Amino acid sequence: MFAAQSSKLTNNNMSRISIELVPRDTAKLKQELQEIATHFPMVDLVNIPDLLRFDIRSWQGCAIAKQYVPHTIPHLRAIDFANDEPFPLASYFREFGIDEVLVVTGDPPPADSRRPNGATAIELIGLIREALPDINIYAAIDPYRQGIQQEIEYAMAKQAAGVDGFFTQPFFDTRLMEIFWEQLPDFNIYWGISPVLTARSQRYWTSRNRAVFPSNFEPTMAWNQAFGREAMRFARQTGSNAYFMPIRTDLVSYLNGVLIHDDMPVNAAVEMGVPSYAVGS
Repeated sequence: MFAAQSSKLTNNNMSRISIELVPRDTAKLKQELQEIATHFPMVDLVNIPDLLRFDIRSWQGCAIAKQYVPHTIPHLRAIDFANDEPFPLASYFREFGIDEVLVVTGDPPPADSRRPNGATAIELIGLIREALPDINIYAAIDPYRQGIQQEIEYAMAKQAAGVDGFFTQPFFDTRLMEIFWEQLPDFNIYWGISPVLTARSQRYWTSRNRAVFPSNFEPTMAWNQAFGREAMRFARQTGSNAYFMPIRTDLVSYLNGVLIHDDMPVNAAVEMGVPSYAVGS
């Protein structure tokens, strides 16, 4: 197991890469972690969402992930924590060397398990900061749930509450990424990147999450890998970071075309509508 290391942010202009892994079960999680360790040694960070339909909670998944990568970030649903009690996971985080955390609002749980005093994201940020003063706390940016100005103001309120950075919902167009970056130039941002490989999946993103796709979008591996490379270049150019969500796709095949193979011919990229600077270094 990796020894616990401090990952307090430094201004070194080096983009970090995180891979989001869904903790469906222990065996599958370990398999994907081993694939990352074997094929992508440059990735030293994994973030794990907290999904109530699975038995493994995010912090438990991060404890497992610590056997494979040095840094892990559990997602915490604010609504699951009391707003008038101390943060209950402080000792667990110290035991497993978890020194970064992502706070999201969270969908309401089933009625029979709902907390009447569930915290808001800003309230939980304050409780975590009080219990663990040196932890890196991230919050969410969702470019689709409301107007851009309202989302930027919400991000600024979270920063005032004590967050160190932000994870975004997936983007599918670097032009929209640039708009948010211009409004939040001093924020430490992890840009979300997720492959969408079927028309059905695209409809889900547009209807459920109100995501915006460019007119040249194609639900193909080639388009998504080319966009992943483009988004990584944007992150490097802006001194920000990226995290990948390889949902319902082969992790190794997808990431090989983003993090390893960066040799798509320029004319092929242009034909797909991807800017030529996204191909080659």
